[in-house]
Amino acid sequence: IGGPRLMSIGILSLSSIVIFGPGRPTLVSAMRSAWHLAPNMDVLIAMGTLAALATGVVAVLHEFGLGPAFANFGGVAGMIMAFHLTGRSIEVRAKGRASQAIKRLLTLEARVAHVERGGEEVELPAHQLNPGDLMIVRPGEKIPTDGIVVSGESTVDESIATGESMPVPKGEGDEAIGSTVNGNGILRIRATKVGRDTFLSHVIRLVEEAQGTKIPIQALADRITGVFVPVVILLAVATLAAWLILPDAFASLATRLSGFLPWVQPDIGSGALALYASIAVLVIACPCALGLATPTALMVGSGLGAGNGILIRNGAAIQSLKDVQTIVFDKTGTITVGRPGVTELVAVPTVSEDEVLRFAAAVEAASEHPLAGAIVGEAAAREIDVPPVSGFQAITGRGVQAVVDGSMTVVGTDALLLESAIGLPSDLVARKEATESKGQTVMWVAVDGTVRGFIAVADVVKPDSTQAIARLKGMGISTVMITGDNARTAQAVADEVGIDEVIAEVLPGGKSEAVGALQETQAVAMVGDGINDAPALARADVGIAIGTGTDVAIEAADVILMQGALHSVVDAVTLSRATFRKIRQNLFWAFAYNLIMIPFAFVGALHPVLAEIAMATSSITVVTNSRLLPRSWRRIRS
Repeated sequence: IGGPRLMSIGILSLSSIVIFGPGRPTLVSAMRSAWHLAPNMDVLIAMGTLAALATGVVAVLHEFGLGPAFANFGGVAGMIMAFHLTGRSIEVRAKGRASQAIKRLLTLEARVAHVERGGEEVELPAHQLNPGDLMIVRPGEKIPTDGIVVSGESTVDESIATGESMPVPKGEGDEAIGSTVNGNGILRIRATKVGRDTFLSHVIRLVEEAQGTKIPIQALADRITGVFVPVVILLAVATLAAWLILPDAFASLATRLSGFLPWVQPDIGSGALALYASIAVLVIACPCALGLATPTALMVGSGLGAGNGILIRNGAAIQSLKDVQTIVFDKTGTITVGRPGVTELVAVPTVSEDEVLRFAAAVEAASEHPLAGAIVGEAAAREIDVPPVSGFQAITGRGVQAVVDGSMTVVGTDALLLESAIGLPSDLVARKEATESKGQTVMWVAVDGTVRGFIAVADVVKPDSTQAIARLKGMGISTVMITGDNARTAQAVADEVGIDEVIAEVLPGGKSEAVGALQETQAVAMVGDGINDAPALARADVGIAIGTGTDVAIEAADVILMQGALHSVVDAVTLSRATFRKIRQNLFWAFAYNLIMIPFAFVGALHPVLAEIAMATSSITVVTNSRLLPRSWRRIRS
């Protein structure tokens, strides 16, 4: 309508609105960075945009006779910023989806609670609960907060805590985790932790801390960026100087490029072409993708771990865990379940195993010895009715005896039976000695002066320990077991699960020293659950605590496994490797496109707007690649 003059003003005005309106945060970030002599990625975008905008100002002034003629890149400035903001918007949305872990955890919190107060049941918001409140949780309801089951029996879906879909039986005295889902029974639960002290709140804090930390390779990327930005600025200045010093050579090149690149315009003048090329260098070299390569993968990895019962307390553990060459395991409570169980039951030919167990369990039911519970528990598991006893007597260090169904029953050692003038059958003695050589405790069962059989008891190995150790060895990781137990028992457990090396009879303070000795030649991870494991967990390159263990051990660890099963250790290592593989891929894409595109920008073959599109595309590619981590991890696990 108004001719070239009004069109130039309009283009400049629209570009200015975009640049100083929505694009203002980028400019502010760039100025702050320049002021503190710590150039960041926004500096390159800001310089390219403002340089292009300045040509528009000069062109408008020329329309009014106030300046020299110059090609108007004012519209290009607005387009650069518009594509930059669009890319950032897509990037933020993609990062948001990549960091859904915390949002998902927050939505799991229970909203209301049914509580007994003053003899009546009342409904109140869950955040108003106090420790000591008695909660009533019906089938299908979420448990409002952490507590202890007072009465009732049910199963609870604890998949948010452990990643396991199988419901967990709950009864009187069992711990209940807030926000887990009750199954088919009514539970009365006494609240023990509320607000920020609950399990779910603790998990959310751990995930936030892990996602906010910087791992060593990210610090390296930040240092590279700090050097890369000034180098690119110098390269842009060199581009401008080269085009101005050798105008004929570059003009000839521009003419040839214009034959197949429609955006190259050799007739706009050598000065405009020089500025055009230098702006393209600034924009295409912006290493935004470099800044996204590590944190986006870390966000996805830590969130993925939290959803599968693997809590990573700091991001550095992800990088360290992938390099671990040896994993040291505590024995009791880590490889084994941490409580005794019946491992073998042998009866003489004329008697059934259940009958031997029935007499033994009847006597042991009156005993307070730790091994007695294993025998009574085995009888309960086999649904054997245990009769009452009379005349119970415990003989310290040797066994127990009592009258069962009118028959004197003795359960104990060789010495106790010999004192009672009970002969030991020769065919069972050899078998008993072989069992004891495996580190198991054996107790004879004799009724009315005749041996009926024997029962072996030991700390039972966890069902998946053997498979987990085999998988670790298949991944090239050596395994060591460290324990304060005697060498014979330790070696028997190690042989059963396939552990490479055993360090036995170690005092509590010696575990840390043993880990330190191994660290002299290799990267070491320590897996434990007890208070005495805490120094070793803290000293190891990566400390991994079993979540079913003590709070002291958990606080000393870098990684917390909410499940007691050892397959979580394998999952943690594979998650570390998968996450770091994504980080390496992201860094490759971040550097590759810069290295490939900068020469094209230098010779004027790359339009500044296309450079911005390529830069934004690189950032989006990095974020999208990070979001593919769950698929990669599933493939590695299988």
